[in-house]
Amino acid sequence: MQRDLNPGTADIMIREAQEQDIPALHKLIESAYRGDSAKRGWTHEADLLDGQRTDVAALREILDNPDQIILLAMDGVNLAGCVQLVRVNDAVAYLGMLTVDPERQTGGLGKILIGEAEQYVAANWQSSVMEMTVIRQRSDLIAYYERRGYVLTDERRPFPHGDERFGVPKTQELEFAVLRKEIG
Repeated sequence: MQRDLNPGTADIMIREAQEQDIPALHKLIESAYRGDSAKRGWTHEADLLDGQRTDVAALREILDNPDQIILLAMDGVNLAGCVQLVRVNDAVAYLGMLTVDPERQTGGLGKILIGEAEQYVAANWQSSVMEMTVIRQRSDLIAYYERRGYVLTDERRPFPHGDERFGVPKTQELEFAVLRKEIG
């Protein structure tokens, strides 16, 4: 899958991640979610979590799983964003790890990646529902997804406290809210 897009003035190509993309992908994800670099953008979790967001082994597992994919947004040779997709069952797909370079946030690339993700799962997996989880304390991010048609459900899922592969919480109150959208 490769699609050329033109958000704003930059030419963006959407393609599936490959093994050779993992180092750049890992760097992008960490820079957008954790630490001081993440604070340049508005979607970071640096105020809620320390530690890593993911690691190279986890990214490799995603790419090796036939029910998962990572779509990349490429600006020429530069990685500008990504999104992880998981086939949950015949009807439901999961959108995760939506990432846009902190310097490019607020430029519309996240919206484009969400649209591409929805099109991908509908066309390739025949999914009719997309779901996602967002840390419940991230009301600004939940509102962003609601503006894109996602509905906040009453369902909550536990944060993996104690598993540092997902970060080190600064509070024990973290939990995930579940959002869903009909896409088919």
